[in-house]
Amino acid sequence: MKTPTRLAALAAVAVIAISACSSAASTQSPSAAAPTGSAAASAQASSGAAQLTGHLTVWESYGSAGGSAEFRAFQRIVQQIQTANPGLTLETTDVPFSDIFKKFETESAAGGGPDMFIAPNDSLGAESRIPVLEDVTGKIDDVVAASTDVSVAGSKVDGKLFEVPESLKAVAMYYDAKKVPTPPKTTDDLMAFVKGGGKVGIISGEYFDWGFYGAFGGKIFDDAGKCAATATTGVADAMKYIRDLKAAGALVDADYGKVNDAFKNGKVDIILNGNWTLGDYRAARPDVAVAPIPAGPNNTPATPLVGVDGFYINASSQNKDLAIAVAKQFVSAANEQVYVDVAGHVPANKSIQIIDPLVKSFSDAINAGMARPQGKVMDNYWSNFGNAWKQVLTANGDPTASVATACQAMDKANGS
Repeated sequence: MKTPTRLAALAAVAVIAISACSSAASTQSPSAAAPTGSAAASAQASSGAAQLTGHLTVWESYGSAGGSAEFRAFQRIVQQIQTANPGLTLETTDVPFSDIFKKFETESAAGGGPDMFIAPNDSLGAESRIPVLEDVTGKIDDVVAASTDVSVAGSKVDGKLFEVPESLKAVAMYYDAKKVPTPPKTTDDLMAFVKGGGKVGIISGEYFDWGFYGAFGGKIFDDAGKCAATATTGVADAMKYIRDLKAAGALVDADYGKVNDAFKNGKVDIILNGNWTLGDYRAARPDVAVAPIPAGPNNTPATPLVGVDGFYINASSQNKDLAIAVAKQFVSAANEQVYVDVAGHVPANKSIQIIDPLVKSFSDAINAGMARPQGKVMDNYWSNFGNAWKQVLTANGDPTASVATACQAMDKANGS
């Protein structure tokens, strides 16, 4: 896998003539069927909005993040907006997820970059402080009113909005119901399953395994934003548990593609991954089902990080009002429904009814999760605890010592 501003002055909705390029390749795909012109025109007319006109550049990373179903949903929405707004040109470019934030920061700081991009709120706090994101507070009030509280909260930094929320994402447990009729409910169950010959894939590291911190009674920050990972043994216990799963025979690897492909190809029957892969897994494994990350000792629930995907407006853009208007089109109820139906997104728009049981399972997992912190202290979590995970899993480092080192380094970097 991964901030638009609301338009007050532009009463328009333009058709998007797409010149989509994915690293020099067109993003138009024959598999993403466009809606009928009459349907799009009818929706446009009923909204009472004027058509948008102009040219916008938009970045996304669906193609490179293993989310082809997300990419198809994105294309279909772009085509729907295009059909409804013939005077708008949308130039879309697929940027590898591993590069999108740094590339955007570098180009925006130099006065360039896209007018807008869609991504998770991984770097929302950091980018708002550079600053390279447009503050959209007060400019997307209609979107805010239609969105869930958690999606709005996850789009803010220090009380200001820097993202137009589209969906909520978190990690849960996928399993093949035909091969795993009784999915593991606890970490002990999961360990027993692996020791009994069950095939499990774990994408290791500081993001995908965050949920196990809470399951083992640990947490990374205290209420003041200082590292709390050494206050209990929970964080170290979580790392040791994943290492023990590996030793018992689970596929534990930081290589996302390796573990992701193993589930799609039937080499493992359980994987912990996010809802951005739901559409692809449903196609690859017809009997796929979803359950929460197994609870830890004493049935303590896992607490995965909950992220918010949304549209960001480039502070250097010359087309900010138009970008905000288009972002609002992307998150309309009709277009959010496409993300839900095609890609399995859990929508930010609270008016959308979730009927699909798999999407509903993810919605439940998200409600049990922890909102991704956006304070400056979080900026120094990733590399330090990423190193701790590597030490424990690849160098057989002592979990307690590795966590202590990461905690000290993070606090020092945060000036505490």
